[in-house]
Amino acid sequence: MDGASVTSCGGITGHPTRDKDAHGTVPSSTMQGAEEGVLASLTRSIADRVDRIEIPWNRYGVDPYGVSKKHLVAGMTALSLLYKHYFSVKVHGIENVPRRGRAMLVGNHSGGVAIDGAMVLASMLLEMDPPRLAQGMIEKFINKIPLASLMANRTGQFTGLPEHAIRLLEDERLLMVFPEGARGTAKLYKERYSLVDFGTGFMRLALKTHAPIIPFAFLGGGDAVPTIANAYTLGKLFGVPYIPITPYLLALPLPVNLEIVYGEPMVLSGTGSEDDEVVAEYVFEVKAQIAEMMDRGRKKREGLLAPGKA
Repeated sequence: MDGASVTSCGGITGHPTRDKDAHGTVPSSTMQGAEEGVLASLTRSIADRVDRIEIPWNRYGVDPYGVSKKHLVAGMTALSLLYKHYFSVKVHGIENVPRRGRAMLVGNHSGGVAIDGAMVLASMLLEMDPPRLAQGMIEKFINKIPLASLMANRTGQFTGLPEHAIRLLEDERLLMVFPEGARGTAKLYKERYSLVDFGTGFMRLALKTHAPIIPFAFLGGGDAVPTIANAYTLGKLFGVPYIPITPYLLALPLPVNLEIVYGEPMVLSGTGSEDDEVVAEYVFEVKAQIAEMMDRGRKKREGLLAPGKA
């Protein structure tokens, strides 16, 4: 091919000698062009997967909830870089997530900041076939942050109001729930494989809408953001519940390998109007399942499980 080199994607990068300057280095303009080409290719790939999400888009690429294809592509392109290259996320049990229809992804919170939710969203788009859009119930303080509020709403993440969740499930959507709430992300490094009390609202929602629960364990979040303390007073000044403090002060995630384990669907019978004791028992079952998945995942990550027991 006249001395031209070929990239792994089949694109021709040019002559290996002519592309270098007098000092034998590749000009920055050539490197920048290559990086822009990779980003453009990734964006096209994400746009193709967004197009395949089976929700009713209008001619402007917006769904009935205001979810925007344009914002989804932008957000998921950034997340995919973190998902594939920074955290190298591994997913197990993706076959347990229904390809279509209503369902609730229910899992543990961790990590000081919500990297768990972001990676779960990415896994649904990147690993599912056809891709699915998971929609989470976010904390109300997000709406006070202008850019974050816009991106959250345009990518399908809404304030955790029961009426929003019911409508999503009745429209056969996929709902992501963290029953621990903000208390879950506030766990310290030494508590990273523990669970705090679960709220019960998610269970009444599942029973009322007859939605199967897909329990999942998110592993590695506490290692990515090793929180040693939480600054609650400082958090209030910024309009957030708290600010995690790490050994290196800032809560910037470390490039730790993360894992998501999706368990088998749990179908519980009821109407959502059961006595508190009944609902609490159902919640205990889900929490126990997630705890077991977390424990097995921890032992596997620490090399404590015998071969074939993972």
